[in-house]
Amino acid sequence: MKRELNKLSAVVPAYNEQEVLPMFCERITAVLEPLGCDYEIILVDDGSRDDTWKVILEECSKDSHIRGLRFARNFGHQLAVTAGMDAASGDALVVIDADLQDPPEVIVEMVEKWKEGFDVVYGKRKKREGETLFKKLTAFMYYRLLKSMSGTAIPLDTGDFRLLDKRVADVMGKMREHNRFLRGLSAWTGFSQCPVEYVRHERAAGKTKYTLKKMFKLAADGIIGYSSKPLTMAFFIGGGAIGLTLASMVALLVVQLINGFSLLPWLLALLFLLCGTTLAFMGVIGAYVARIYDEAKNRPLYIISEHAGTELQP
Repeated sequence: MKRELNKLSAVVPAYNEQEVLPMFCERITAVLEPLGCDYEIILVDDGSRDDTWKVILEECSKDSHIRGLRFARNFGHQLAVTAGMDAASGDALVVIDADLQDPPEVIVEMVEKWKEGFDVVYGKRKKREGETLFKKLTAFMYYRLLKSMSGTAIPLDTGDFRLLDKRVADVMGKMREHNRFLRGLSAWTGFSQCPVEYVRHERAAGKTKYTLKKMFKLAADGIIGYSSKPLTMAFFIGGGAIGLTLASMVALLVVQLINGFSLLPWLLALLFLLCGTTLAFMGVIGAYVARIYDEAKNRPLYIISEHAGTELQP
């Protein structure tokens, strides 16, 4: 027996998206209206510096299904999604970005999979249009590195575009870590999951907000937040370094037997090897300690300064 969907919530983080938001609202409304259920579109302004909030106010005034939340400052994409999830009231909710790279039309297929009984329906990218070779290559390598290191089975080639049953969203809402990696959290819950393949399009308007620095941070959150292997790797890399040093010493000994002995190359080789290995793993340990420090401060994940449309509780 299929599930009955009474209400669907769409959670939409937006940062400097004034150009694309009107187009997005028009397209997603055209998708949600024919579903035959109540729905809400929660637009979360992640501290934008342009007129994104002004556009959200205009969209709220035109459509009672659209709600708005405005952050006091920029807290980041993952926390903007978290705020929208906290405010959502649907039987299921969809997380989708406003840039229209993830087509809203895919939501229809996601809803059908949810009705069949799947609790998490995630979008799996079979093709990425309008992205550089560097972006495609690094994304390909990262997802496979994450899979090899993580203790949680995170699906390959997926982003945050997904449909979550309310039960899953509630469980994720109880996990309040600051360095959030939502696609990892949804996989960690262990609920039944199903992919829906789609072609990821080029951004409809505006510029990408994911700089190389932000992408690196998200990648680090995914690996450090879901794996302790970087810490345990010290033993294996240390052993490898010792083996490499011994092999180098043998080679150096052969050379010096032929050309004459000198102590300086031996000292330099050992010094560089030990210093490099030590500094690398001090950095790894420091990354974990920094996350412990963030959690120990116990600050709120985000601060909402304004609401729009029907009042939403943060």
